Amino acid sequence: MNITITLNGNKSQHTTSIRLRTLVSMTVLTSLFFLVSSRSTESNSEDLARIQLAQQQIQNDQTHLAEVEKKTDAQINALVAQLSVLMNELENVDRKSEKIADSLGMQMGDLNVFEPAPLAQEEYYSRSIEHEIEQAKLSLKDKQVQLNVLENLVNGRHLYDQANISGKPIESGWLSSYYGMRADPFTGKPTMHKGIDFAGVEGTNVVATAAGIVTWAGKRYGYGQLVEINHGAGLVTRYGHNKKVQVKIGDVVTKGDIIAKMGNTGRSTGAHVHYEVIRNGQPVDPLPYLN
Repeated sequence: MNITITLNGNKSQHTTSIRLRTLVSMTVLTSLFFLVSSRSTESNSEDLARIQLAQQQIQNDQTHLAEVEKKTDAQINALVAQLSVLMNELENVDRKSEKIADSLGMQMGDLNVFEPAPLAQEEYYSRSIEHEIEQAKLSLKDKQVQLNVLENLVNGRHLYDQANISGKPIESGWLSSYYGMRADPFTGKPTMHKGIDFAGVEGTNVVATAAGIVTWAGKRYGYGQLVEINHGAGLVTRYGHNKKVQVKIGDVVTKGDIIAKMGNTGRSTGAHVHYEVIRNGQPVDPLPYLN
């Protein structure tokens, strides 16, 4: 079956004949083309929108993750720095404690020192930096207490050593005369010698044998240029026949301080130091105090 199609213009007329089957086929094909074209474009747009949305979400997640990682790294770095400071303090306290203990003839094991309880291997790998910091703080606190004990022992010993009369009253020289009865070098008669004498080169340093307060510094009959030091607890020392006195009354001296220069003043027959120890107002033999 044919269909005749006539197209009329202003001045002409065009007539064509087409088969019905051909016309139907062309109409269906045209409809399918528009349907497929329309559906494909819409589907591509939706898929593109979904992809862009997913990409944006992924980008947002990555940005958030980066911020979290940055913040976490900063916190970890701060904790590590804090732990490092604590460990350095522990090492410093340990070194100082060991040095003091050694000076006292002690072993570090003689004192109770905090030591964290050992962890099982699986716990060791899982423990946090915060745990390490807390353990370090506890250890540091305990070791600081230990250090204070050692320092108090040292201070106590130092004070005892300083107040304890010991050693020679000169930096160099020799013992030339003992405490007790002897012939007076001027009269030859038996006379009580209330101290001991150290001879040496004139000008040799004379030193304090213990810490104390100078109660006499100058000329005194028989002693020549004399230095007297009160050490407390009823103990006094005297250093006579000096060439020159280098302290004054009221001075506080420590053991080993130079207080005078050896001389030959007063009742003396040569350069020496007359050294006396007086306990509770009475002269005693200074020899036992020399050690």
